[in-house]
Amino acid sequence: MIIYGKQVFMHYLSKAPEKIEEIYLAKDLDKQTFKDINKIGKKITKLDFIKAQAMAKGGNHQGFLAKVSEYELANIKDFKNMQKIVILHELSDVGNIGSITRSAYALGFDGIIHSGNNVNLEAVMRASAGALLEMKFTQTKDILSLINEFKQIGFNFYAANHSENAKEHNKITFASKSALIMGSEGKGLSAKIIRACDLEVKITMKNNFDSLNVSNAFAILGDRIMNE
Repeated sequence: MIIYGKQVFMHYLSKAPEKIEEIYLAKDLDKQTFKDINKIGKKITKLDFIKAQAMAKGGNHQGFLAKVSEYELANIKDFKNMQKIVILHELSDVGNIGSITRSAYALGFDGIIHSGNNVNLEAVMRASAGALLEMKFTQTKDILSLINEFKQIGFNFYAANHSENAKEHNKITFASKSALIMGSEGKGLSAKIIRACDLEVKITMKNNFDSLNVSNAFAILGDRIMNE
């Protein structure tokens, strides 16, 4: 897996240098930065701009690229022992998934489950600025079965849904084992999924508006769940 960009590169360098397999630099560095990079003992290859751009597929690499070991999905069984998880149902924008991952890690969530089609984890890693490295993350195709299974071990499920039936987020006492489900950017959550949950939750807004970007909405709801 190729990572690029200074922030995610430095995150790997400080948190998981053993996962770095090879380093590619496309800029001149100050002595201290080069020393910090060189001390992990990995091969360093200098690239020109064209080769670096090709490796980053046109992305903003800032001169920092690396080949790292593939990200390993967590076992779904690991999530049964957690207290606070977020489920992203059919989200497709890796920028949103990465942003939610950053917020989930910062707020203290235990793990993230993505339901629906598999996502590009390399892109999510970049979009999360390396926070994905710190999070338990897995994927499932059958969200309804997961809800039923996890309810049996004490999880309460909260469907993020801006509807008349939803309860305002600042008026809810969330259960100790809570799973927040965020719907896709376009369709949100289906009626079947909402019915399977214990409660619909919406963000309290002083000015009426249909909805917020899903990553912004998660940050607000996630903060309430972790810091009510």
